[in-house]
Amino acid sequence: MNHRFLILFVLISFASFGQRFKQERYKNFDKRLFHFGFMLGFNKADFTVYQEVNAYNQYGLVSLTSKSTPGGQIGMLTTMKLGTPVLRLRFIPTLSFQERVLSYQSLDSFNFKKGVGEERVNSTNLDFPLMLQFRTKRFNNFTAYTLLGAQYSIDLQSQEKASQNYIDPFVKIKRNDFQGQIGGGVEFFAPFFKVGFEVKYSHGFKSSFVQDNTPVSNPINQLYNKVWWFSIIFEG
Repeated sequence: MNHRFLILFVLISFASFGQRFKQERYKNFDKRLFHFGFMLGFNKADFTVYQEVNAYNQYGLVSLTSKSTPGGQIGMLTTMKLGTPVLRLRFIPTLSFQERVLSYQSLDSFNFKKGVGEERVNSTNLDFPLMLQFRTKRFNNFTAYTLLGAQYSIDLQSQEKASQNYIDPFVKIKRNDFQGQIGGGVEFFAPFFKVGFEVKYSHGFKSSFVQDNTPVSNPINQLYNKVWWFSIIFEG
């Protein structure tokens, strides 16, 4: 008899848990055309580097690599439902802070000291990403999604037109850049808002490098901006 009561208690407990689990929060979310929110996160910015073919013979350059460093971003979010809850248009104007490190390994030469030298390229960007969001159907209080789109970036810290310091030269990158983006994330519904965790990858369509014939820029052929974005998004 005790075993029967125990089995009945377990079945009732699972049934009760199932009922609570299936109760949807923020039921009216998908009925609205527009939603607004904000985003906080960090990024790892880097370059895709293409050096000159004759960099070793002309400049004594053994290798040129780019190292990613952490940065941060904050943005304001607007999403619009495109007829169905599973397809949305997302726009997140963002202020981001990025740093990339170019590492030169060279032999004795006129332009480089023997060993490894570094050039740091810092950016403060205004980013304007426009993304299509493809969501799964809502499962209780959870959804997942993928992203596909592009962004236009303005580097407020760009020294594209600055006077070069030939005693201590620096690498110049362009002020404006266009990048393709792809990513995905998961969303969890609370009673009055939704929180999402998102990962994106950006890569420039064109080289952002400015050649001005300095020792640090001569071995470089092209530099493409690339960034990994990790974000927490609150949406109401």
